[in-house]
Amino acid sequence: MSPTTAEPARGPSRRAITATAFAFLVTMMGTTLPTPLYSIYSAELAFSPLTVTVLFAVYAVGVVGALSLFGRLSDDVGRRPVLLVAAGLALLSAALFLLPPSLPLLVVARVISGLGAGLMSGTGTATVIDLFPAEKKAAAGTLAVAANTGGLALGTLLAGVLASAAPSPLTTPYAVHLVLCVVALVGLLAWAPAPAHLGRLRVQPRRLRVPASIRGAFARAVLAAGTGFAVTGVLTAVTALFLARELHLESHALAGSVVFLAFAGMAVGQLVARRMRPRVALPVGCAGLVLASAALATALAGATLVPLIVAATVLGVSGGLCLNAGIATTVEQVPPTQRGEVSSSFFAGLYLMLAVPAIGVGLLTSVVGLREAGLVFAAVVAALAAAVGTVEVVSARRAD
Repeated sequence: MSPTTAEPARGPSRRAITATAFAFLVTMMGTTLPTPLYSIYSAELAFSPLTVTVLFAVYAVGVVGALSLFGRLSDDVGRRPVLLVAAGLALLSAALFLLPPSLPLLVVARVISGLGAGLMSGTGTATVIDLFPAEKKAAAGTLAVAANTGGLALGTLLAGVLASAAPSPLTTPYAVHLVLCVVALVGLLAWAPAPAHLGRLRVQPRRLRVPASIRGAFARAVLAAGTGFAVTGVLTAVTALFLARELHLESHALAGSVVFLAFAGMAVGQLVARRMRPRVALPVGCAGLVLASAALATALAGATLVPLIVAATVLGVSGGLCLNAGIATTVEQVPPTQRGEVSSSFFAGLYLMLAVPAIGVGLLTSVVGLREAGLVFAAVVAALAAAVGTVEVVSARRAD
């Protein structure tokens, strides 16, 4: 074990687990808070659909940048310092969003939010798994993903509800989030386990490595879970505009609730996945992603709400199956000294697959329109999910 990684607790501290999971959840909330507010930003600042999708996706630049520069940082200096920095960046992002909005400021705030999410995604997952005994790694992985996706779900729901009910829709959600970030920092300072020894801080670009023993499983896991993230990214980026412009539904709470269903469904998918073997959960999840893509295409083609809700729900559960199975076959299969790096590599792949399609849809929207661009994307994603699911079934049969 690395000298900077805290010893896994045999009887894990509930306070340490609670503090880490809460900080994980709160940090991830910040990445989806703007989701139901994009239609307001679009109206007040005259944003095009391309600007909105880029604004959504740009935080992935921060995520991937953090994972690339600091993917091994928690393995080098310990989990606690990195957790504190991640929560601090989430707090800084919330403070920036409270300032009078402009496109440059929003981009900076989103990138900082992404940096915090990138640090937290890898380190938070590794920390939660570290805190559980070896025989409960599956439960630890489920909790880590639930904190991740639960934060994404609660962020969009909270912002949507507050934007509809509060007098200042562009400030109240971020003020609440800032307070939650302070609470998360206090919890980490009080209860997060300190590293046994502080290693040397090394900030340099480095290629995130994956052990040869899990590379095949890693590639399939990233493609499967990444496909779910890709659909979720586009759904998140365009839902508010689609509801407002195509369906003439201006409710911010509705926009937040639709995206909430997707991320909450991921949390449900974790519970379902725990009862399935990963080799079964991955192809089943991929099949669900094909169905979700079909439902999304139906919603876009017919400009109707119900298929959109169905798409969000099926997408969430299916993506949760793939995500949980992906962590089980990658992060949980390596020793603690490699866990931070493998976890960071896994999420770097996911966030790349989240950002690129969202920006692509924005670019295509400027040429052919929002619905048509969504239909093209839905077809591509359905084909990718079907291909990955087929490869996983073939691989499982060969292994048996």
